[in-house]
Amino acid sequence: MMNATRRQFLAGTGLLAASAAFPAFAQDKPKLRFSAVFSEQDIRAEMMKMFADAVADDFTFEGYYGGNLFKQGTELVALQRGNLEMGNIAPQDFSNQIPAWSILTAGYLFRDAAHVTTFFASDAGAEMKKMTEDQLGVKVLGPTYFGVRQVGLKVDREIKTPADMAGVKLRMPGGEAWQFLGTALGANPTPMAYAEVYTGLQTGAIDGQDNPLPNVENMKFYEVMSQIVLTSHLVGFDLLTISNTAWNAATPEQQAKLQAAADAAIAFSTEKHLAREAELAEKFKASGLKLYAPDVDAFRKHVQEQYLASELAKSWPEGMVDKINAL
Repeated sequence: MMNATRRQFLAGTGLLAASAAFPAFAQDKPKLRFSAVFSEQDIRAEMMKMFADAVADDFTFEGYYGGNLFKQGTELVALQRGNLEMGNIAPQDFSNQIPAWSILTAGYLFRDAAHVTTFFASDAGAEMKKMTEDQLGVKVLGPTYFGVRQVGLKVDREIKTPADMAGVKLRMPGGEAWQFLGTALGANPTPMAYAEVYTGLQTGAIDGQDNPLPNVENMKFYEVMSQIVLTSHLVGFDLLTISNTAWNAATPEQQAKLQAAADAAIAFSTEKHLAREAELAEKFKASGLKLYAPDVDAFRKHVQEQYLASELAKSWPEGMVDKINAL
């Protein structure tokens, strides 16, 4: 009887030990918490699902969208504090901590999506990425293109040159780099959270906003606007970023998988955005929105002069503008 009881006890403790081991084993996969301001309907949310599927054997991915986990502009600090492993970070947020990065936020610097991709794959791009690793403790996996930024207005005013933007309350994200761009365009920049822009346009708290066409559709800004001025003033991209802590904890094989997954997902997203921009221009016209190009050369000249004469340009790496132009 004692033997039977002892066998039952040993069997029971064995089962307990095994059951305790399983959760520990299941938790062996490192967690990648990702935060972004874009919505779950955004093409970039598809991009992150593709990324998550590609790394699922090695990592547990948790995606948070619409600024639900961290508000716009706070994700970088969350990465640095260890409260987040991955984020979609605006270059303007990097420039708040590394002034040299403000060069990559300048209006009319990049020509198109391909130019951005080529830059980040170049030696010059590697130089800028190394700054974020050394100074901020985060690694850039690649640029997430989301379209060329255009000025969308509720007010019925024809815009041909920067002088026509005088007095326009143009919503821009918070931060010096964003506000400077709004001023360089000739507008009165007004900081406002992305999630509040629709209501801001609706109530007249702002006269307009600047976003690529896919964002205008995702957030339904077109419902409360009368026109889109095709200024094409900024090739919009953020940076798919991972903390150095999370990156360095991965094996070389896992790091290679993370980078390959990022490259493939970013390429997918870029192509979808380019196709969507072309479709949306026609869709918005058909819905009654006025779409037209201003004097883009006048805007480019004015904006570039504003940047080159500013304090921002003093922190730009020597020769970087020439390197970017030459790509």
